Amino acid sequence: LLPLAGRAKAPPGLQRGRAGPRAAGAARRRKRAPEPGRNKATVKGRVVKSAIEEYHKKKPVNHLRENLQYMLKGRLVADKAVAEQVLAQNRGRKSKDQPPEKREKKKPEGTVFTEEDFRKFEREYFGVP
Repeated sequence: LLPLAGRAKAPPGLQRGRAGPRAAGAARRRKRAPEPGRNKATVKGRVVKSAIEEYHKKKPVNHLRENLQYMLKGRLVADKAVAEQVLAQNRGRKSKDQPPEKREKKKPEGTVFTEEDFRKFEREYFGVP
């Protein structure tokens, strides 16, 4: 057949096809079919874990008692600031875990006037004899 008027044959380097040095590499790069290995969805060979043991493993450990015993048995008493810091670390950060703030109790202020002064004031202001 005759070639069409507007089209010419492409040069050999630009032709599509399997001929050339890349063709062998392209064939090798195909995905392999998955090999029939161990099916991970099966239960065979799986060790059953105890929920209680897992809970105890992941349970947070409270070291407060040991730390207090360590600080109390020593001859040197820890600074009050250090002890407060250890206690603060043991508490949670939420406001419900914080101890109530200590407020200073107001002492009832004593009066400057005596009973005699009040009687004198009554007589002068109310006219009571």
